[in-house]
Amino acid sequence: MPQDRKQYRGPGKAYRTGITLLDLARMFPTEESAVQWFERVTWANGRCCGHCGGLDTRRTKSGKPQPYFCRDCKRYFSLRTGTVMANSKLPIRTWVYAIYLNCTSLKGVSSMKLHRDLGITQKSTWHLQQLIRESFNAESPMSFGGPIEVDEVWVGGRKPRHLPGRGPIGKTPVVGAKDRATNQVTAHVIKSPSKGTLHSFVNNVASDGAEVYTDGSSAYRGRQNHEWVNHSAGEYVKGKMVHTNGIESFWSLLKRAHKGTFHKMSPKHLQRYVTEFVARHNIREWDTMEQMQEVVARMVGRQLTYRDLIRDNGLPSGARSG
Repeated sequence: MPQDRKQYRGPGKAYRTGITLLDLARMFPTEESAVQWFERVTWANGRCCGHCGGLDTRRTKSGKPQPYFCRDCKRYFSLRTGTVMANSKLPIRTWVYAIYLNCTSLKGVSSMKLHRDLGITQKSTWHLQQLIRESFNAESPMSFGGPIEVDEVWVGGRKPRHLPGRGPIGKTPVVGAKDRATNQVTAHVIKSPSKGTLHSFVNNVASDGAEVYTDGSSAYRGRQNHEWVNHSAGEYVKGKMVHTNGIESFWSLLKRAHKGTFHKMSPKHLQRYVTEFVARHNIREWDTMEQMQEVVARMVGRQLTYRDLIRDNGLPSGARSG
């Protein structure tokens, strides 16, 4: 990785090293180079079987039916086994480029653009991206020490008209929180922004005693260490601390991606899109290769078939009840 590519410096942060598409092409000139990199990241602690996790493995002489054999479970495996790539026939080099473009595109990258850039069908790129988003779901639950900004947003739909007590027509609610101390974000699709749902979300992400700042919604009332700003009265900052500008900035990016990049985020798959933006936000200060390695590491132990992906279960993927 070129060490002289210093792109920007954040407050109190070291320079982040980025790479260009030309750099990427030099780093991964062949399929074999991509496979070797994937194996180094996936098996950072030593090669293990994707079926049973056993460490007693050997390379097969012919590479068939799989490159490796596990002496523990007596099964053949490859680096795809036990990951979201298990059923994918796309070259590993294609995965490298897809991961790079997803990591470096601030507002995401559409399946149509990937279809043109990678030379595969739009159906394949859509599936590939959903598998990458599924990998982000491996992120551990967060507990914020605060101060914490909490807010909800409505995503999707075309009609701005509201129904009493129902919210905007055709839109899906998402609740999110941003921890000012760490600048980390978490967000979840919900069925409705009811008091019980919002209080449960805040209790899950806020450490004991953490200060919580919200807008003036009555659904947040009744919690200790809670202050709010009254947006309906034109109040957006109270004193020097009480505001929700940080989480609203995150929502702004998600909305611009919805309108300008994806154009549609269905309720069924919305949680994966939200999780992708959360994960990209939380590792945005990392070097590009570190971001890519994080995605690859999270692929392990995650599986999602195309049949399950398109199955109509009538519920938003990953939605929480409200």
